[in-house]
Amino acid sequence: MNSMLGVLAKIPLFQAYRRLGWPKMLPINITLSPSPKCNSRCLTCNIWMKRENELTIEEWDKALDSLGTAPYWFTISGGEPLMYPKVVELAKLVYKHNKPGIINIPTNGILRSGPERVRAILEACPDSQLIINLSLDGVGEKHDFIRGVAGNFEKFEERLEQYLDLRREFPNFVVGIHSVVSVFSVGHLDELIAYADQSGADQFITEIAEPRIELDTVGLPITPSPEEYAAAIDRLITYVESKSYKGVAKITEAFRVEYYKLVKRILDEQDQVIACYAGWASAQIYADGTVWPCCVRADDLGNLREHEYDFGKIWFGEKIKEVRRSIKAKECYCPLANASYTNMLMDVPTMSRVSLKMGTTDRTDKAD
Repeated sequence: MNSMLGVLAKIPLFQAYRRLGWPKMLPINITLSPSPKCNSRCLTCNIWMKRENELTIEEWDKALDSLGTAPYWFTISGGEPLMYPKVVELAKLVYKHNKPGIINIPTNGILRSGPERVRAILEACPDSQLIINLSLDGVGEKHDFIRGVAGNFEKFEERLEQYLDLRREFPNFVVGIHSVVSVFSVGHLDELIAYADQSGADQFITEIAEPRIELDTVGLPITPSPEEYAAAIDRLITYVESKSYKGVAKITEAFRVEYYKLVKRILDEQDQVIACYAGWASAQIYADGTVWPCCVRADDLGNLREHEYDFGKIWFGEKIKEVRRSIKAKECYCPLANASYTNMLMDVPTMSRVSLKMGTTDRTDKAD
């Protein structure tokens, strides 16, 4: 299986790749979006309206085989990924061909069959850490309103208990709660924090609602103002820093605080605050086989169907060069969470702050 130590060893190689164009590297962070179909009707997302000529599982098999063991982190996204009929088979292919350290799957918690499918993935992928992040944008009726589905919160609580039961059986299973901070939820983030704190979940994470081509939300007023976001997220940072984390969770939370601070700066400065590695270290494969550097820009880098399902032919081709030039020239900026965590890994000042925090925490733990 891929290890975090292996990822850390690749950091200078990716830095050189972005700066000099060499050595050529396949991404370590890949999002797969096998289908846009979704049973939510969120105020912050319109992806459920889309229909695509989706890759078959046989086509996914060829594409994933071409990636080898380069990727460390896979996200299987959507739409609602657990609605995808072949989601278990897709996860098995990822495990077989790519041997990732982490497989991450967000879910809205509506599907009754979700826990059964997650169990099958856990049984098939024992050496990868599987993270299930249940979406929660409000407590009670607030959640149902934002998600557009009556009874969603009740189903969320049912699924959470089922996933927590599964966690007792599988040591490689992490159960999280994920909130999208939007104009609809920014005012009750305190309530979400309090709920997550007593929920039994392993982690509570947030990302900011933003216009994305993938979600068909460009032009929609869903992003909170910098002032609203800063006020809410400062309370979340205070909460995270008040907790006592150990082991891997300690590292995760240190990066999470860095991400929240980064988003504040991006919203305030309207700039690519740290170098973006989308198109170098992170990528997305959309449902129809199109490869993107990220889901915000969604540049068409090429379609796997037109390149013999060989990811490298697209990644090391001519078309991506202009996109990389544009990203490198800071012609775009965004607080996209998935890409931002990879970007922070590649950023020396961020890594220095995380390391310093880890060292300080370790000394405090020993003193206690």
